[in-house]
Parts: sequence; structure tokens; C-alpha cells
Amino acid sequence: MFQLLQLLNDGQYHSGEAIGKHLGISRAAVWKRIEALELSMGLPVERLKGKGYRLPQGQWLLDQALIEQAVAMPVTVYQSTDSTNQAATLLLAKQAAPFLVLAEQQTAGRGRRGRDWVSPPAQNIYLSLVWPVKHSFAQLEGLSLVVGLALYRVLKQRLPDLELGLKWPNDLLLNGSKCAGILLEIVGDPSDKCHVIIGVGINVNMQQAEIDQAWTSLREASQQLLNRNQLVQQFIVELQGMLEQHFSQGFSGFREEWQRANSWQGQAVSVSTASQVIHGQLAGVADTGGLIVTLDSGEQRVFSGGEISLRKQHDS
Repeated sequence: MFQLLQLLNDGQYHSGEAIGKHLGISRAAVWKRIEALELSMGLPVERLKGKGYRLPQGQWLLDQALIEQAVAMPVTVYQSTDSTNQAATLLLAKQAAPFLVLAEQQTAGRGRRGRDWVSPPAQNIYLSLVWPVKHSFAQLEGLSLVVGLALYRVLKQRLPDLELGLKWPNDLLLNGSKCAGILLEIVGDPSDKCHVIIGVGINVNMQQAEIDQAWTSLREASQQLLNRNQLVQQFIVELQGMLEQHFSQGFSGFREEWQRANSWQGQAVSVSTASQVIHGQLAGVADTGGLIVTLDSGEQRVFSGGEISLRKQHDS
């Protein structure tokens, strides 16, 4: 399937005979693979008698050179890898940060708290940005919120009519369902020199998947096939500027904007820690990025980091 997509990615017509010869399959098998592209990935394959098949517009695959030109840092694109965070960790041993890693497919994509991240090929965005932490571990406070806010800004600009929102600490919601997630991992000594690997998964053009929670994609909500190269470019450029501000000034400068985008602001929530479950009303986030919850007694508590789970009280 991926080889066929690579062939059609130029936007030109290719005859069934030429495709079959390139892939080493029969013309009947070519037809079945074309049909699979349409059904499983929802791609608009055009057919023209005497000329063959083509994907209009081209650029259905991630373009390393195009992305690198926009983001002004080294970019590596894998056809398939276990996870972009793991690939970035291995590259860090021989490459100076910052740099960006992307993959068309992940075979062992990971989300927060050890969950799997479903990663079908050539439909979504799976990326890891490696960024140096130059001064102190405290600079990481609120970082996942800044990353989510950068993505929120870009998507609001591109698709202003969508009902987008942020969920503490690492999710972007679309129509109330998960559309993107963030996973931060530290490499090195947090008390000395270290790097943060900012892993981001975005459901872009995916239409079918077996996922154990409510999910959606940008395509499902907007009814548009989105150009992933453009989205990566815009997101990373936006994120770079916000990271510079965050690492020099902290999260406090983003706090009010993040709270305006907070999908669960003021709602009744349950916060689960390793030892207890606390019920209250979500009051916002602190200058450090910690979650503020107002308890029934009126006391406010701040939660940050660790294995904390946040749910609405009526959710199971």
C-alpha cells in the first residue's frame, strides 16, 4: 500500500500496467490496491481511461526537505518506526538538538500513562521535537500545556469553525473527543544537562480506527482532507517561538490564554492520584501549569505532574 502511495504522490497519471510492473503485481491486484486506498484511507483517486490513476494535488506523504526548509532545523522522516520518541532518543546520541523526527507510521506508538497510540500509515501526524533544557528542570513546568496551546492556535487559524479545546495536561479535544495528545520524556540528568523529547500525535485524516476512548480527527470534523506537510510546518514554527518564551519566562505568560481554551473550565471533575480520588470543580491552572481544583469545602488544591488522571464526574 505504501509503495503505491509513494508512486501516486507526484500527482501524475500512472497506468495500471506501469503500476503493476513497478510493484510486481497483476493489473487485477493493482485495481484492488487502488480500491483499498479509497476505502481504508479515503483518498480521492482519479481514473482516466487511457491514462490510468492519479492522486490530485500530490503531497500526500510527508516531505522531509519541504518541512526542513520551513522549520530551520534538521528533520528526519521515517516510513515506519516503533515510536518517534524512541527514534528521537536514539538520534540524540549522534545529533545536536533541536531537531525534529516524524514517521508515516508507528508500530508501537505510546501515549501518556503507558497507553497505546493508534498510528495507521500516511494519515496522521506522529512527531517528536527534541529540545535542549539549558538551565533547570523547573523550566519544564507547564510545558505540555504550552505545546497543546501552540497546536490549538494553529488549528484555530486554519479551521476557525471547529469546536476545539484543551484538556489538562496533554490533550486537544475536538467536539469533546480526543484529537491530539502530547507525551514529554526527559533524556539526561534533570539536575544538569538534559533534553526534553516533545512527542505529539494528531489525528488528521484518519477515518477508521479501533480506539478504547472517544476520538475524532480533523477530517471527520471538517470534512476536508488536510495537507499534513503544511500543518507540521505551521505547528513547529509556532511552537518554536512559544518554547523560546516559555524557557525564558515560564508558563505564566500563557496561563490566561490556556484557560480561555480550557474545555472543562468550571466543570465538576474527579482527580485520581496513586493514593486517592478527589472530587471538585475545575478552577483553572496555576502559573506553574498545575491544575487548580476547588473542593466542596471551598478549599483549593493544586495538582501537578505524576500519574494523575482527570475525568468529568459523570464519566465512568
